[in-house]
This record gives sequence, C-alpha cells and structure tokens, in this order.
Amino acid sequence: MKQSPIYQNLTRFQVPPGFRGRSIFVVQLWWFCQSTLFALSPQPLYGWRNALLRLFGANIGKNVKIRPSARFTYPWKISVGDNSWIGDRAELYSLVEIEVGSHCCISQDCYIATSGHNHHGLSFDYITGKVVIQDEVWLASGVFVMPGLNVGRGAVVAARSVVTHNIVEADIVAGMPARSIGKRTRNDAK
Repeated sequence: MKQSPIYQNLTRFQVPPGFRGRSIFVVQLWWFCQSTLFALSPQPLYGWRNALLRLFGANIGKNVKIRPSARFTYPWKISVGDNSWIGDRAELYSLVEIEVGSHCCISQDCYIATSGHNHHGLSFDYITGKVVIQDEVWLASGVFVMPGLNVGRGAVVAARSVVTHNIVEADIVAGMPARSIGKRTRNDAK
C-alpha cells in the first residue's frame, strides 16, 4: 500500500513566476552555450568566456580569469570584480545574486549556493539568499558557502570548509562548520 507524502511532496513544488529572471528559452540557450562554447573553449581563452558571460547579462570586471569547467546557473545574477579568478569546477549556483569582489580567488571545486529548500514545508519551496564575497577573499579548494552569507574583505576560507555564518574581514576560518583559526596580516606594500 502506497503512503501519502507527509514530509515533502515534490508534486507540489513550483518555481515562482519570474524567478529565473529570463525566459525559459534564454535559460536553455545559456545552458547550451555553457556546455559547449564555454566549457569546450581552450583554457587560456578567458576573454572569450568573459564575453559569453557578459552577453548573457553577467557583470564581469577587467582581467577576470574563469576556467572553462566553472559553472554559472544564471549569469545575469552574477557580478565578478576586477582581477578575480574562478577555478576549475567551481559552481556559482546563482538562483539569486552572487557578488564576487575584486582580487578574489574562488578555487577549484568551490560551491557558492544561493538557495536551498524549506524542509518544514510539504511543497519543498525555495529558501534563497544573496551571497557576497568581498574583495581580496580566498576560498580554497572545495569550500561550500551557504545561501545569504557575506564573506568579509580579505578573509581566507581553508580547503573543504563549510561556511554557515558571515565571515568578518581578514578572518581565517576552517572546518565544518568553518570557525576562526586566525587573522590575516595586512600587507600595505604596493
């Protein structure tokens, strides 16, 4: 005998109207371009990938280096400042806005999430929050950033850490969940 859902009923889930920010045609066109023109481009063609992202509405600064295996759900909800790097297999799950500042290093296999689901509601609705990665941040390999958080200027998040709360300026954090383990030293030399 089949039981009725009592914790989550995925047939009740609906994407809110206008949530994607573009028509389903544009979304599908981006996903096609990302898996072909973007992902298959040779590694040194940073300008090409930046141009594709800008074509789809991303705000990409000068001298940004994005690897071909990086992924962006909705580029029109992405902003990346000057001189920043986004590494191999980094995922910017941009159901709402993600801001990456200047001189940031988003290392390989990082995942920046702007959405989860309401596990208390039967319809499993989205819970979203904008993510801000301020200037001069380093997210080391495999960092996971939860929705709605702010990573302060100059912060360092150690490899494989899970960011579950806002990180203050120049803090060095590590772990699951990430906890402060020190402070970054200023370097005022030009």
